[in-house]
Order: sequence, then C-alpha cells, then structure tokens
Amino acid sequence: MGLLKELLLLPAAPVRGTFWVLGRVAAEAERQYYDPATVRRELAALEQKLTGGEIDEAEFDRREDELLDRLEHSTRAAADPRRN
Repeated sequence: MGLLKELLLLPAAPVRGTFWVLGRVAAEAERQYYDPATVRRELAALEQKLTGGEIDEAEFDRREDELLDRLEHSTRAAADPRRN
C-alpha cells in the first residue's frame, strides 16, 4: 500500500517539496527574528540613533517596546520546552 500511495502522490512531489522548503525558510526567519543576540544588536543600534539625533524619543520608545517584546518572547520560548 505504501508504494502505491507514493506512486499516486508522485506528481505532487514538487509541490510537497516546495512547501517543505518554505516551511524551513519560515522557521529560520522566525529563529533569527527572535534571536536574543539579534535583538540586543538592534537595541544598541536604536540607542545610537537616539543619541545621534536620527530619531526622537517617541520613535525610540515605540521601537524599543517592539524589540523588548521580541526579547521577552524568546525568553519565554526558551523557558517553556513545550513551545519549541
């Protein structure tokens, strides 16, 4: 039965492969997005923009909150093994 199933699904193999690759790319993008080291680098760059006068205090606060939320998400995910 397994061989017959594989033969019947053979025409769909490129589509299944494409979805597999897309899933891997999405998982890696999410891993990089929530990576604590990446978030810390972005926080440091954001602080440099504030001290350099490139952004104002309100923009800094808004973007800092977003980055801290990402950092908190990665910390929660690391603490809860069921989520990984």
